[in-house]
Amino acid sequence: QLQPVESGGGLVQAGRSHRVSCKVSGGILDYAAIAWIRQAPGKEEEIVSCISSDGGFSKYAESVKGRFTISRDPAKNTIDLQMVNLKPEDTAVYYCAARRKRSRFDMKGCGILPGYEYEYRGQGTQVTVSP
Repeated sequence: QLQPVESGGGLVQAGRSHRVSCKVSGGILDYAAIAWIRQAPGKEEEIVSCISSDGGFSKYAESVKGRFTISRDPAKNTIDLQMVNLKPEDTAVYYCAARRKRSRFDMKGCGILPGYEYEYRGQGTQVTVSP
């Protein structure tokens, strides 16, 4: 079972902080990278953040830069997304997704552009931000 498992969704007031977490099967280094992807009603899917499996590279969408922080804990095989100063437009289903390695040493980069492939995706967790 390679599907990541998300947790931590909920209802949050605007301006507050919240964290969602993801656990991957096996080890984080078994993958090339991990990303958080969100889907809001009526909007296109957005990769909000990603982190390379070695932890040395991360990237953020402009919509969340400065407010969201992605981190990983290899000992627990978890990847967290810490969100501060949440806005109603952050309301979405948040998915954790993992990218398979293309080579043995593929662990130092990640991407957030549409079409950058993350093959393994969790069921998602709903985050709702109230005004």
